[in-house]
Amino acid sequence: MTDRYVWLLWTSAFLIPWVALFIAFPSHRTVMWKTSAVTSLFGLTEPLFVPEYWNPPTLFDLVQRTGFDIESLIFCFAIGGTGAVMYNLAMGEVPVPVTAQERAAPRHRFHPVALAAPFVVFVPLVLLPWNPIYPSLIALVVGSVAAALCRPDLWWKSIIGGSFFAGYYVLFMLGLEFSASGYIERVWNLEALSGPLLGPIPLEEIAFGFLFGMYWTGVYEHLTWKRSVRVRPRPTHGVAT
Repeated sequence: MTDRYVWLLWTSAFLIPWVALFIAFPSHRTVMWKTSAVTSLFGLTEPLFVPEYWNPPTLFDLVQRTGFDIESLIFCFAIGGTGAVMYNLAMGEVPVPVTAQERAAPRHRFHPVALAAPFVVFVPLVLLPWNPIYPSLIALVVGSVAAALCRPDLWWKSIIGGSFFAGYYVLFMLGLEFSASGYIERVWNLEALSGPLLGPIPLEEIAFGFLFGMYWTGVYEHLTWKRSVRVRPRPTHGVAT
């Protein structure tokens, strides 16, 4: 396989668990497709990262000719919906509306500020002369902390959800390197990064997996005034013998 199709196949692989979860868990479908619709737009930021962060071969050489590519849209779509529901699926929880009393709490005066925080932080930081992955990571940290300060119930959920997604993402990164040996070294601009690797994986990618999962685990609930509650199992009736 040539490197031209590796990025397409790898991003498409993220759609497999997305589709499986969407089919298997109807109660989470709304969260998945709405979150994925939003995160897919982040694929349009690819010109910020090529070639400073990496330079993947793409279909029709789009990213080299225009800075944009189809694969990034697929990637951002797939990880958004999965990252948003991974915690709830693992813990057996579903989002429900928060009460009017809770919405009136004083800390929620900062609700719009908390939602806007990562974007407000990212724009000036990305203009500085450093690799764009770092303002991206900082923006995710700021967004996660701001959401949790406004919604303290999201603290542990965000941390655990970030850990879940980081493990999930590392498995995909290892799969990428296994299927196309040396691809990370050929495509990532490792000389422009901090240096540490986990096996073949740059530390920045692991940080991205954790912080992306941390942010998107709680952002849907924060944005839509929902909170997660444990699903109570339906009572079963024994059969007399």
